[in-house]
Order: sequence, then C-alpha cells, then structure tokens
Amino acid sequence: MRMMLRWTVPVERGNETIEDGSLAITLESLLEEMNPEAAYFWVEKGKRAGMVIFDMEDPTQIPQLAEPLFLNLNAAVEFVPVMNGDDLRSALEQVKA
Repeated sequence: MRMMLRWTVPVERGNETIEDGSLAITLESLLEEMNPEAAYFWVEKGKRAGMVIFDMEDPTQIPQLAEPLFLNLNAAVEFVPVMNGDDLRSALEQVKA
C-alpha cells in the first residue's frame, strides 16, 4: 500500500543532531531502507520537516520505520495511506453508479 510518512523534528533536538551528524545518518538510513518514490524536506511552523512516499508491504514495518525517528530525532511522526493519480482514477471507476 502506498503510504506517506511525515515527520517534524523539534528545533533544539534538530540542532543537536545536525551538530553530531546523527540527523543525516538517520535520514539516509531511512531513505535507503524505504527506497521511496518521493522524498521532500521543508520547514513547518519553525521545525524541520520531511515526507516520504513509499510502498508499505506490511503494517509491521511501522515500528521499524518510526522508532529511529522517535529515538534519534525526538520526531513527531504520522503515517497516512495515499493514492497517486492513477490509483484515484481506478478507485473512481469502481465507485461509478
């Protein structure tokens, strides 16, 4: 299932992890493990933020993907099922009355 993983990192913790190099290590490891179809990074309400779109094969992946963000970055994390345009077109075809 296509999923969006979003996270934000508190400023103080983000500063610490930039200085010690663990922010880059954590994110590179996450991206390598997930092989996302897209990854974006920005500032949200003054916090570092990111989002990846990836294929989740099994919900048991949630802890292995979320825990490094929680433990290493003190991040707030959310998983959201998402569709691309092709998925939406296919779904709407099935909804037609």
